[in-house]
Amino acid sequence: MNLFHLIAPSGYCINQKAAALGIQRLEAQGHQVLNQQVVTRRQQRFAGTETERAEDINALATLTGNNTIVMPVRGGYGVSRLLDKIDWPALAARQQQDPLLICGHSDFTAIQMALLCEGVITFSGPMIAGNFGAQTLNDFTVDHFWRALRNPEFTIEWAGHGPECVTEGTVWGGNLALLVSLIGTPWLPTIENGILVVEDINEHPFRVERMLLQLFHAGILSRQNAIVLGSFSGAEPNEYDDGYDIPVMVDYLQSRLAIPVLSGLDFGHEQRTVTLPLGAKGRLVHNGDTTTLSLSGHPVIAE
Repeated sequence: MNLFHLIAPSGYCINQKAAALGIQRLEAQGHQVLNQQVVTRRQQRFAGTETERAEDINALATLTGNNTIVMPVRGGYGVSRLLDKIDWPALAARQQQDPLLICGHSDFTAIQMALLCEGVITFSGPMIAGNFGAQTLNDFTVDHFWRALRNPEFTIEWAGHGPECVTEGTVWGGNLALLVSLIGTPWLPTIENGILVVEDINEHPFRVERMLLQLFHAGILSRQNAIVLGSFSGAEPNEYDDGYDIPVMVDYLQSRLAIPVLSGLDFGHEQRTVTLPLGAKGRLVHNGDTTTLSLSGHPVIAE
């Protein structure tokens, strides 16, 4: 049995039934779900006032409990308002004692990157409403979630696309739009020789390219050992594009970089997604047909 501690630092959970179903499923499996009052909290489009949502994060510095999994109810928008209201050093000090297992994605990427600036590893993975509360629970997603949180070393394998490579580095990233929004702020970590993994949703191919080029022109991509692209659903080209789609965009990006750009990873806003420890050590191998990413060095559930 594990403790799930809910937080709601972003948007109001408009799908209350999904959140309730996610909680019900976890409780049916024997887990305890705490802080459920944040699910219904609302102030305009947000899951409560800025003070309430910032306190969700700051309160983690004094949260007690073994094997506690911290999980947002949902993403959306709102974390960007909170970044200068959070005591990041206090959270980092708490993690050195008895690490919380913090998991989320989407808008939560901003908090994950700010924590990584302090050396705190978190997990980019499922959330309560969108994943555990989905109409049909995705077995792949659940399996990869527990695989990441229970195993100090684990490997993800997929049919990737891109140049053959063998490289190692710090795995980091998350939602592309949020990463780009942090450029020039104190909350984007400076990762050298990393493996940058990015994803997004409902962004046209040229918008994805523009964001990746911003990372490129800022010197961030050239400092990495590899780029891995997750899911980019809702990025269908239109008639005006005349064949300009995500694969064409990826080819263009690869032409600008001396490091490998690999795609095809189930990671992001889709129901089928892996869970990645952001800040962990990764070993990436692509042999032309199969890609593997082996991860280690992240906190796990104590047995």
